[in-house]
Amino acid sequence: MERIEAELFTDPGNDAVVRLPPRHFPGVLIQGDSLSVIRGDVAEIVEVCAQGNVDDAHEAATILLANFDELLARYESALEAHDIKRPY
Repeated sequence: MERIEAELFTDPGNDAVVRLPPRHFPGVLIQGDSLSVIRGDVAEIVEVCAQGNVDDAHEAATILLANFDELLARYESALEAHDIKRPY
């Protein structure tokens, strides 16, 4: 383990926007439990696709996409608040 200083651009919640040295752009820190939930959501989509249930797969994927849209909006808002251009 190495201790370093990082720049925090949002509150230190489950999806904090941070910049680690020597990175130019910040990233999003996703806590392990939240990462596990995301993985479970993707696994559910794969499972219902394998079962041929397109409607359930679409519904689950739509919810997952909405969650990622919120995360991306938080990231973009943090960048904008600190006058950092998007890396994309």
